[in-house]
Amino acid sequence: MKNISLNERIIFALDFADPELAGEWVKKLDNHIKFFKVGLQLFLAGGWPVVENIIDRGNKVMMDLKFFDIPETVHLAVQQLRNRGVSFATIHGNRPIIEAAVADRTDMKILAVTVLTSFDESDMKEMGFTGSVRDLVLIRARKAMELGCDGVVCSALEAEPLRQGLGANFLVVTPGIRPGLNREEDEDDQKRVATARQAIINGADHVVIGRPISQSDDPVRTVVTLQEEIAKGLEGR
Repeated sequence: MKNISLNERIIFALDFADPELAGEWVKKLDNHIKFFKVGLQLFLAGGWPVVENIIDRGNKVMMDLKFFDIPETVHLAVQQLRNRGVSFATIHGNRPIIEAAVADRTDMKILAVTVLTSFDESDMKEMGFTGSVRDLVLIRARKAMELGCDGVVCSALEAEPLRQGLGANFLVVTPGIRPGLNREEDEDDQKRVATARQAIINGADHVVIGRPISQSDDPVRTVVTLQEEIAKGLEGR
């Protein structure tokens, strides 16, 4: 089992358009959470000062920009993340794109996005794929590992077959974490979801959580409860 502290198991998704608001959430939570995700929306709104503020407070950053372009452009984009203190960066693409991304990443971890958690089987069919989501995730994850990625982003539902098929020597980061899983009360754009405890039992190293915390009446209490779930999940492996 990887030596990851409990306060780094949750990666809080700073899915906000306002950099000041994002900074307030970092201050509110970083006594309990030490890992934060910066996505396209926030990075375009606030740029590097947002990232620097998180890191300067002693936290880690996952840059979830999902680089997908011609290989040389991806290569140059990853270079822009070097020496910035970024811990994780996400990419998406085929062999040349992945090879370009991992070429000189230094100590930053490169995570390959497999299949977005907003996709389900009906989306796969609409795009012309004949296999299942799980099959495609496994194919893409295996290729990413062969090409030198440090880990993958997938739903918790695929974490278990990935561990069974590919072993433990890579990172699995799972978004789509929802407490309770009452879909009538929790309608959003995520389709392949699971609880934090189940994600960890299935083999996830980190869980990405945003709205269940940010929309909670007591965010800190929610974080503590989720960490308790994760601790139980670790015991259940």
